[in-house]
Amino acid sequence: MNIWGITGTNGKTTSTWVLAEFLRAGGRKCGYVTTVEVDDGARKFCTGYTTPPLSMLKDIFSAMQKNGMTDCAMEVSSHAIHQRRFGDTVFSGGAFTNLTEDHLDYHKTMEAYFDAKLDFARIIAAQAQPLPSAGRRDLPPYAICLDGGNGAKMYEAVGNLPLNVIPVTAAHPRFDLSGLKLAGRYNQSNVLLAATLAEAAGVPHGTIQSTIPKLCPRWGRLEEMHTQSKARVFVDYAHTDDALRNVLSTVREFTRGKVWAVFGAGGDRDPMKRPLMGRAAADAADCLVVTSDNPRSENPDEIIRQIVSGIDASRIGSSSRNVVVEPDRRKAILFALAQAEPGDTVVVCGKGHETTQEIKGVKYPFDDRAICREYH
Repeated sequence: MNIWGITGTNGKTTSTWVLAEFLRAGGRKCGYVTTVEVDDGARKFCTGYTTPPLSMLKDIFSAMQKNGMTDCAMEVSSHAIHQRRFGDTVFSGGAFTNLTEDHLDYHKTMEAYFDAKLDFARIIAAQAQPLPSAGRRDLPPYAICLDGGNGAKMYEAVGNLPLNVIPVTAAHPRFDLSGLKLAGRYNQSNVLLAATLAEAAGVPHGTIQSTIPKLCPRWGRLEEMHTQSKARVFVDYAHTDDALRNVLSTVREFTRGKVWAVFGAGGDRDPMKRPLMGRAAADAADCLVVTSDNPRSENPDEIIRQIVSGIDASRIGSSSRNVVVEPDRRKAILFALAQAEPGDTVVVCGKGHETTQEIKGVKYPFDDRAICREYH
């Protein structure tokens, strides 16, 4: 079974399921392992991990092979790379989406975070068994997106590795994206990355091209909700400053009125990104409702204080930049939906597909999508 790994800060889930769609369109039986769910060919389930522990991963691979899967597309997190969570798994190829600030509670520095991502390319390269004098096309393909953070740096870093390194950019797309239903330039990059890896894996160009218009938003990735609000409402998984800026800037392009951002930051996770998230949201949205995400063991009010510290004080409470603090996430979502006017767009950010909220060690049922739908 061919195993294709995709790593990066943002876009891993989308790129992975899109890659699986392309491989399936090419006649392959492809399972996937993502943050949201695993599809082993017989059932779909959630592991609670981006990249599951080795014992669980081996069971998944075994089930996929039993179910006749020829390929597996999977997300590979920086934690999994650093911990070698995938053991001796042999990857047929891989891809890098981008690298922006996140997980510094674990990696401590951006340099260490970058090196963990680079290490994945090294691992694939070390597994390569090229034929003599066959050239780079015989090497494992490794697609690198140049559009996101640290793309060019990663491209340069892997240049001397025995890989078929393929640069990808939406500035010069090799596929026609005019029919793509996934909004945003960042999604164009995600799709092009998956398309490039799929083509390197043997899927015909025309098959990939005909599949692109069939891709639809899912799993809380800029997923539109049908609500009783006067505004358009979306739920998105954005939980870094870069992701917030991307999704809110995308929404701005089709919004006639104001852009509303409902967001928080996770507890017991990289606190350094919190003010950056506040600044990004303030730069890209008109109205901010700062709330809780998964506070875990931390005080939600302290997390919110750190987020708000990144927002220019002159914007708080001004007519052009309205900032509301509401620690109760349900109340925060309903407030935005009630206050938004026709022509406005509300984006509920941070949790996306998640169906629980973790507070003081307890996971309570909570689904942003369900809260949006219940509004009336």
